[in-house]
Amino acid sequence: VILPFFVLHGEADIVTDPEVSKALYEKASSKDKTIKLYPGMWHGLTSGEPDENIEIVFADITAWLDKRCNAVTFEQILRPSNQGFEKFDNVMVSMAATSSRTQSNGTYLCGLKRPRMQRRSAM
Repeated sequence: VILPFFVLHGEADIVTDPEVSKALYEKASSKDKTIKLYPGMWHGLTSGEPDENIEIVFADITAWLDKRCNAVTFEQILRPSNQGFEKFDNVMVSMAATSSRTQSNGTYLCGLKRPRMQRRSAM
């Protein structure tokens, strides 16, 4: 595995051994890899756990994504001018990655100014 990845695993998981996730993390060639083990959590980290545990998992996922996404607002996307963008072969490319980045306050996914929607199982 050479792409960025985030492994999340409950340490109390009896369906899949957490050692498998640890081995993936250790053997992967990716320069951007993260592993998060959750003590006392089971296999279904986003369903079947108590709400407070699910919130922790989603917060970790969102923080990992936010850190890697360009914080682009809807205003920048809808701006009629090309300010802050460079044109390459009829494709608009954001220069946000090379300019100072806006940090998300954790209430938006990847800097897009719309509330996160978290889906939960009916379990």
